[in-house]
Amino acid sequence: MNDAAWIRRFHPGPEGVPLVVCFPHAGGSASFYHPLSAALAPHAEMLAVQYPGRQDRRSEPFAATIGELADRIAAALRPWRDRPLALFGHSMGALVAFETARRLEDVPVLYASGRRAPSLKRPETVHARDDAGLLAELRHLAGTQAELLGDEELLGLILPSLRADYAALDAYRLPADAEPLDCPVTVLVGDDDPVTPVDEARAWEAHTTGPFDLRVFPGGHFFVADQRAAVAALILDGLGAGAAR
Repeated sequence: MNDAAWIRRFHPGPEGVPLVVCFPHAGGSASFYHPLSAALAPHAEMLAVQYPGRQDRRSEPFAATIGELADRIAAALRPWRDRPLALFGHSMGALVAFETARRLEDVPVLYASGRRAPSLKRPETVHARDDAGLLAELRHLAGTQAELLGDEELLGLILPSLRADYAALDAYRLPADAEPLDCPVTVLVGDDDPVTPVDEARAWEAHTTGPFDLRVFPGGHFFVADQRAAVAALILDGLGAGAAR
């Protein structure tokens, strides 16, 4: 697989602006972050990760594990390593971002959104459900427009990646030798998230020796879509780019 296939640049920024690498949720794709990229521009530039097995990479095999994803993403980011790379991940993407941060050096900040701490394990059996069960999960999380859930052709593209991603989540275990990160970690969570209680989001504090911040936003699991301006402001402030807005 071509390393360049992993990265999307929606709004290339001026030279020297901060870079933010964004990691999608289970079943998601890089395009989820297009609106947030626009909200960050021109004060920060987003590099959105495109996992294999979806959209223009749908002919490629899915990654079997979170570690495999992190290994390949860390390698794909090599051309950008001359500049600090902040990491932002939502839901499953928060876990992939965490594992990628473990493989990189000098990450200025990790933003973990809508996901319990890596040390908190519970079964992720969604991948074992039939298609109706996967659809029920999508409705539960309210991250997909209702009219799209009735589009059989679109669901034929979404459900396989969703199933594969949940299987990778179910297989994940925090490595026994995993040391806490030394970068700041900012955790974002919705106050009405049905799968990530605030207390489980707060448990990320154990995964860094650096500064920790927890921000609770109005909304459910996909609060990042409804609170885009506030999320962008938080990222820019954390990167020291807030004053430029």
